[in-house]
This record gives sequence, C-alpha cells and structure tokens, in this order.
Amino acid sequence: MSDQFVFAMEVTLNGLMAGVLYALVALGFVLIYKASGIFNFAQGVMALFAAMTLVGIMNGQVPFSHLINATFGTDLHDFGWHLPALLAILLTVGVMVLLAWGVQRFVFSHLVGQEPIILFMATIGLAYFLEGLADLMWGSEIKTLNVCLFGESGCLPQGINETIDAVTYEWFGYGFFIDNLDITATIVAAVLVAALIAFSQYTKQGRALRAVADDHQAALSVGISLNFIWILVWSLAGFVALVAGIMWGAKSGVQFSLSLIALKALPVLMLGGFTSIPGAIVGGLIIGVGEKLFEFAIGAPFLGGATENWFAYVLALVFLVFRPQGLFGEKIIERV
Repeated sequence: MSDQFVFAMEVTLNGLMAGVLYALVALGFVLIYKASGIFNFAQGVMALFAAMTLVGIMNGQVPFSHLINATFGTDLHDFGWHLPALLAILLTVGVMVLLAWGVQRFVFSHLVGQEPIILFMATIGLAYFLEGLADLMWGSEIKTLNVCLFGESGCLPQGINETIDAVTYEWFGYGFFIDNLDITATIVAAVLVAALIAFSQYTKQGRALRAVADDHQAALSVGISLNFIWILVWSLAGFVALVAGIMWGAKSGVQFSLSLIALKALPVLMLGGFTSIPGAIVGGLIIGVGEKLFEFAIGAPFLGGATENWFAYVLALVFLVFRPQGLFGEKIIERV
C-alpha cells in the first residue's frame, strides 16, 4: 500500500471529525429555519455566548464585573468558588432557555408576518447584540474550557488517540494522528442527532413542531401555540449551540473568533438543505472531508496551500447552480 494512499486515509478520517463539528453548528440553523422560516445568522454567536457563559459559571465569575467595577469603583471579579461542570452545564441550559424566551418575546413576536429579509436582518442585529452582551458579562480575554463531568477522570479527552495510533502503525507502518476530542465530538453529535430525530418523531411537542413547519395556519387551527413552539425551537437551537460551543471551545479556546464558525456552517447548509437534520450531518461530513482531501491532493502541492479557507464556498456555489435546495432539501415549486 503506497504512502500517499495511507496519508489520504488519515486526512479523510480527520476530515470526517472536522465535518462533525461543522454539522453541530449547522443543526441550530436547521432547527430554527425548519420551524419558523427564519435564517438565524446569530447561531454562531449563540455558540460563543453559551461557551462563555459556561466558563463564567464554572469559574464563579461575577457577571458584568468590569462594568460594575468601572461604575462603582469596586474590585469584584469572582465569587470565590467553582461549580462542577455538570451543574454549570444545567445552569447554562437554563440561561439559553431564558435567552430563547427573550428573543421570541421582545424581538420576533413583533415581526410576525414580515418579509424574510427583515427577519434575517433582525438575526444579524441579534448576533451583534449577543456578542456585545457576552463581552460585557464575561470579558473579552481568551478562556480555557476544560469540562470534567465526573471528576478528573471524566474530562473531555485531549491529544492523540494512542490506540488508533498503535493499531494503524501495526497495519500500515504509519500511525494515524486522530484527536480524542474529535472522536468524542463525533459520538456526541451522533447521539444528539438521534435524540432530535426521536424527539421530532415520537413526542407530542415534536409532532407539533413538524406541523408548524409544514403549515403555520393549519397548526394554529388545531390549537398549537406558535409562541410555545418557537420558544421551544430556539431553546433547542440554544442547546445545540451550547454543545457546539463546548466542543469548539475545548478544541481551540473560548474566544470571539468562535462566532465565525457560523460562516463555515453556511456551505454545510447549502449542501445538506436548510430543512433537513440528516442533511446537516451529511453536508458537514462532505465539507470536512472535501476540504481536507482537496488541500492534501491539490492545494498544498499545486496551489500553495490555504485552500481550506475557500474550498467549502466554491463547492456550495456549484450546488447553488445545479441543486439549490441541497441534497436533502425540499424542492421549491412556485405556482403562478
């Protein structure tokens, strides 16, 4: 077996891992768009806000401490205690549910019936508001996120997976570098997708969500509350953002550039379709593998590298030309 083929296998595996992380962010877009028709540009910032809130709660940081100190001349920084990660995650979920209620109550409830472009512009405003709020609440410095759910032995694993390294070295004479965190993210994403599909198919709220996605007026006529469904779906999107924020934050630190992962989720949505949960996963895997293999086979040898920055968008452009609804999206039919 040639060395190039073995290297390509390692690149493909790493691409699959990266694709899962892209798909985690794309899931939040799909949930909100499917239920309300709103393209939520703020999803990446929601992941940033959730990760920063989790770190702040875990470390016992005083929210708005910088603002309080500047206003009143105090020297507040933290409460002097650290919360267990599991409790901090539950509290952060509560914060994201409260955020979902606030977004629906104070923003989108006043925009019912407006044009899609107005709703989209509202999510852009929401993104900048949440980014500023996160800065005021928790500060702008880079934070380390180390989630240990069950003591020191239950932390999110980091670094190379030695088992895969040893096995592949025995098989191919070359050890694959596969990050333990990427493997964990893959497992978490698979469980999350299965849970969302089960929720959508087998629960009363899930069936109501699908009814709202199909026809708002018909859902209203059978007594389904649109406000409740939209708060529910924003809460689910907030939970997905928290999971994505944990994985990306543990991988690269909790910093404001974390919000830019939403931009990589856009090609994922264009490939998988804006209304398909499985499509978000498949689109993420295609983007992840495609950009890694393209960089390996063409970008680095012939184009000087750095093709991962633009490959996904070029691929998405091709899909927009030939299949604008994506691989799993519903075909748009307009009657005149």
